[in-house]
Amino acid sequence: MKLTKIEIVTRPSKLEELKEALNSIGVLGMTVSQVYGCGLQKGHKEVYRGRAYDVNLVPKIKLETVVCEIPVEKVLETAQKVLRTGKMGDGKIFVFELSDAVRIRTGHRGPEAIMDIPGEKPET
Repeated sequence: MKLTKIEIVTRPSKLEELKEALNSIGVLGMTVSQVYGCGLQKGHKEVYRGRAYDVNLVPKIKLETVVCEIPVEKVLETAQKVLRTGKMGDGKIFVFELSDAVRIRTGHRGPEAIMDIPGEKPET
């Protein structure tokens, strides 16, 4: 089974809607980071203590997930449906093929490393 990493960079305001949509198609494991970036938006001007400054980096979120059983196209379609506004700043999606993954606790490799283990409950 092939492992694929999907990185989605988009507006912070879309995070909850994106997480819910991905959960609904079976994508449960994800890592979310607050990031800053610039693209076509080129940033904006802000005034601080009476002086104008160019702010070139715009706040974004980056959601990363690895899938093997869920079709990559389904993840891409779902994300685009939620995130597309037609305006600059909707974001980008990057898709990577992974050669391996390792679950550190158990030593499981490949698809087993990212799958839920039946009957296992998280520690509380």
